[in-house]
Amino acid sequence: MGASYGSLLAAKLLAAGHTVKLVCLPAEAELINNEGIRVRMPVKGREGLVELDSQKLPGKLSADGPLAVNPADFDLIALAMQEPQYRSPGVRELLDAVAKSKVPCMSIMNMPPLPYLARIPGISAEACRGCYTDPSVWDSFDPALLTLCSPDPQAFRPPEEKINVLQVRLPTNFKAARFDSHTHTAILRRLAADIEAVRFDTGNGKIELPVKLKVHDSVFVPLAKWSMLLAGNYRCVQKDGMRSIKETVHSDIEAARAVYAWVKKLCMTLGADEGDLVPFEKYAAAAQSLASPSSAARALAAGATNIERVDRLVQTIAKQKGMQSAAVDEIVALVDGWLEANRSKAA
Repeated sequence: MGASYGSLLAAKLLAAGHTVKLVCLPAEAELINNEGIRVRMPVKGREGLVELDSQKLPGKLSADGPLAVNPADFDLIALAMQEPQYRSPGVRELLDAVAKSKVPCMSIMNMPPLPYLARIPGISAEACRGCYTDPSVWDSFDPALLTLCSPDPQAFRPPEEKINVLQVRLPTNFKAARFDSHTHTAILRRLAADIEAVRFDTGNGKIELPVKLKVHDSVFVPLAKWSMLLAGNYRCVQKDGMRSIKETVHSDIEAARAVYAWVKKLCMTLGADEGDLVPFEKYAAAAQSLASPSSAARALAAGATNIERVDRLVQTIAKQKGMQSAAVDEIVALVDGWLEANRSKAA
């Protein structure tokens, strides 16, 4: 579900020979069914970008609107839209059908679906409902059938291209937590192994491509993204405008480090091991290549009245553990301010 960011995972699965259905808007579905998708990514040691054209890959791709899809037809469903979009007409009904189909679901949203929080010991999912645009859309899910995959790779739709083109800016890995069930986890491990085995023919020989799927036993591994989001993405939001992730992190690296460390400490308080999380230095190095504001910041600047609120979720979970950060409180207040102003303009 979600043909923008979802195209990246789709391209990797198609290259490994799997069948993929993208659920998207009617105009997107028509274009994708006629022309496929194209995903461009940098490859270490090569000039320029390598392009994956779905029409030249061994797997089968099709696209449909939400009302034309039966979840029971599939082995695994990936949730690749932003959290506020799941309450949209048509999408909401499909999500409920997904929950009731009992097909295992892997979310690749920054905002963990509410039922996933129920899989993490020590978190009251009920107390987090206010962080979601519409928490009721998640009510039909069995937490055992839902897992979280950290959307670490950074990708965007080039504005000058058609909407079936996606460009990867930061080609890191998808990191998924296992399901409760061994059978469902085996699906993830099979997909991960198939993606790992792919060698792409450039015309000048076969090469290994970045952006793998990694499957972890720990439910905490996907939460490594929280430190990155709070130290970078949400701190792009300023009172009078937006700044790039690179500037956010590197203009005052000690301030970024402090927020990052505080969120990391929260994850470890919940039960994460040091090895589940990403060192700040590795994140700071990656942030050097992120020369534009985060998607959350861009959405607020464009007048969005709802965005994913991982900032508020982290603040809320921290309160459950008796933790508080003035820097995180300031982030939440700034985002609240932009949303209130945008809602006033839209009213």
